[in-house]
Amino acid sequence: MGENARTTYLVTGGAGFIGSHLTDALLHRGDKIIILDDLSTGSLANLPSSGDLQFVRGTILDASLVDALVRQCDVVVHLAASVGVKLIMEHPLRSLITNISGSETVFEAARRHRKKVLLASTSEIYGKNPDTPLREDDDRILGSTNVVRWSYSTSKAVDEILANAYHREHGLETIVVRLFNTVGPRQSADYGMVIPRLVRQALRDEPLTVYGDGTQTRCFAHVSDVVDAIVKLLDHPGAVGQTFNVGSSEEVTILELAKLIGEMCQGDAGVRMVPYNEAYSSGFEDIMRRVPDTSKLHALTGWTPRRALRDILDDTIAASCGESGVAGR
Repeated sequence: MGENARTTYLVTGGAGFIGSHLTDALLHRGDKIIILDDLSTGSLANLPSSGDLQFVRGTILDASLVDALVRQCDVVVHLAASVGVKLIMEHPLRSLITNISGSETVFEAARRHRKKVLLASTSEIYGKNPDTPLREDDDRILGSTNVVRWSYSTSKAVDEILANAYHREHGLETIVVRLFNTVGPRQSADYGMVIPRLVRQALRDEPLTVYGDGTQTRCFAHVSDVVDAIVKLLDHPGAVGQTFNVGSSEEVTILELAKLIGEMCQGDAGVRMVPYNEAYSSGFEDIMRRVPDTSKLHALTGWTPRRALRDILDDTIAASCGESGVAGR
């Protein structure tokens, strides 16, 4: 795709957090967008008004609708999926059906119409692998099938396997990105996302709830950096048939994160430690450490995250203040 090319992208889940930011970026450079979203976790309020944007309310499980929309586009960005620990723990069967059957529908339509597909996958793929940092070819280490968390990991692994199989057996141009803890404006606190939840609690002067002992660590990437990586991979022919980690390597414990958010929001309620068995249903397992190796992405595209954790929190807090009407402290 040349710099002046006008490409039509079908973005499934495009009214969601990451999808809406990707839509903004693609529209800004002059591309056309078709969004397919059932608004189960997305919102029309996330989308700009533009003559180059077409919104279609519907599900990726509707094969005839998906086929019609794939036919109209040049490239598919498949973001639609069940998201968030809370939602997945509460509705594991719905998550499995959406992620597996929906992705099969998207890939089959793309095969029929010979359209490139970028699949958004997840760091949950790695399961309990303790290696740090995690590379794209590292093993998956999972627990019992009775643990709901691993059903989500497995569903996304099936999505990746579908992408690879369609590429190898049908020559379909596919790209897989594994996203690590993407954060920023428009991310909802309603589905278990840790930073939006802690920010909302701090702005309400509620105790900041930290699950377990708080020593588990995560690396958070700004959504604008993640979108930049996705766009670079969409534009690079060398990305086809490959899998890429996308995320930050700046590691923080969840307890340190909560204290930092409390400090930045000038909250006074402090931190409340909550055992896992009170926060989730029985059988929940957490991951103590997860850090991505993004050297493969950097080698191909030159991408590196530009925003540090404090920048991410500044943007998230400012957006949350605007949404809640809080003018700042």
